[in-house]
Amino acid sequence: MQVNQRKFGALLSYVIIVLNTLIGLLYTPFMLQKMGQNEYGLYSLVASIIGYLTILDFGFGNAVVRYTAKFRAEGRINDHPALYGMFIKLYSGIAGIAVVAGIVLYFNIENIFGKTLVEWELEKAKILMIIMIVNLAFTFPLQVFGGIITAYENFVFVRIIQIARLVLNTVVMIALLSIGYKAIAMAIVMTVFNLTTLLINMIFCKKKLHVKIRFERVKIGFVKEVFIYSFWIFLNIIMDKIYWGTGQFVLGALTGTAAVAVFAIAIQLQSMYMSFSTSINGVFLPTVTQMTTAGASDKEISALFIRIGRIQNYIILFIITGFIIVGKPFIIMWAGPEYSDAYYITLMFFIALTIPLIQNMGIVILQAKNQMKFRSVLYVIIAFVCLFAQIPLSKLYGGIGCAVAISISLLLGQGLIMNIYYHKIQHINILKFWKEISLTSIPLIAVAALTKFIVNKRLLIDNWFILSAVIVGFSVIFWATAIIVSMNKYEKNIILQPIKRLVKRRYD
Repeated sequence: MQVNQRKFGALLSYVIIVLNTLIGLLYTPFMLQKMGQNEYGLYSLVASIIGYLTILDFGFGNAVVRYTAKFRAEGRINDHPALYGMFIKLYSGIAGIAVVAGIVLYFNIENIFGKTLVEWELEKAKILMIIMIVNLAFTFPLQVFGGIITAYENFVFVRIIQIARLVLNTVVMIALLSIGYKAIAMAIVMTVFNLTTLLINMIFCKKKLHVKIRFERVKIGFVKEVFIYSFWIFLNIIMDKIYWGTGQFVLGALTGTAAVAVFAIAIQLQSMYMSFSTSINGVFLPTVTQMTTAGASDKEISALFIRIGRIQNYIILFIITGFIIVGKPFIIMWAGPEYSDAYYITLMFFIALTIPLIQNMGIVILQAKNQMKFRSVLYVIIAFVCLFAQIPLSKLYGGIGCAVAISISLLLGQGLIMNIYYHKIQHINILKFWKEISLTSIPLIAVAALTKFIVNKRLLIDNWFILSAVIVGFSVIFWATAIIVSMNKYEKNIILQPIKRLVKRRYD
């Protein structure tokens, strides 16, 4: 049952990614047209300000999953009510801090934005800020229940709720935008759907999982342990924000807005690329936590690392080779010819991110073992090395130079150094990992290279029809080669079993 939950949970994660991508490509132009640039800019501005308050999570969301799974593995089910009571207390305190910070921001809107926003924008910004602060205040304590559901490995329920929320939110907003509602309506709709989701999670925990909450005196020693575990995750979140946010700031300060716009397109595509790998991490955290708690051997952990890495490699390799083939014409048709440099910047990001993305199971293993310190400290060093390298390279080569600094930092830190760490300290069989990745990748890279050669020689991709035809043709050839040549029996079953079941149901 839990295997099916993980399998279908991971599958539904990719459904969510596809839906988000489609909505981003199709819904966003409609929204911008109906809202207008100023209204949308105002909404984005307030949302970004409130978004910074979400870092007050401090990594506790991950801790809820980890310690629930750990207690289950240790047979300490009776300790769950006190555990959840502690987290709700912590999150309630955080919610209070967020509300105070929001109130301070509310009363200083004129001081912060008085020179750049007109009077009606300032008044609407205050209303938006109130709505978003209320949303955030309720989100912190109630999100504990989402973590509990994940820890109990009810992934299908979580993903179905996410899909329903995504679709309904979009449909309702299209209807409201069509009759003239704008930013405030968007904030209210998002708040209503968010709170509804949180309440559904709470009801599911109480009715289906029979979760109980008990508020006891907080044990300082255990709270300290949770803070130490969460701190390294929190530090990683901060570093990610610095890492992917400094490039646009540096370019804006040194080269101007045109370079920032091109770079922003690459950042958007990089975010999509990462989501296709990181989406399944949460599915495996409870399992790996229980394995490590039960004393799983290094060989068993390595086997899981390799098995998941192989699966992620097929997906990542498909995206990066496909982007090499059609990425440049896609960007020119989607964003405009003035954004053509975004292809090279994006490609550098994709290449540099490939190693950490196919090894994302390593993060889950470190979280489960509560050994995130080395990785987090390394990320801090990488972030600052990257920042210092971006400044001279951006002066000389603009966005391309900035991307070079980021990519080299990623390859050295998350690629080379982390692989040495996994092999030497975590005793993961990295040599076997790369042997298997190489053997499965060579036929697929050969297919991609041949496709690229034929496209360059025979086709001019200058419209969406030809682009779509090339993508479909390459997809069929790539996955057929993967199934026939590269995949083992386990991997083939992941793809072929659902197809066989659909065919069988149709003819039964």
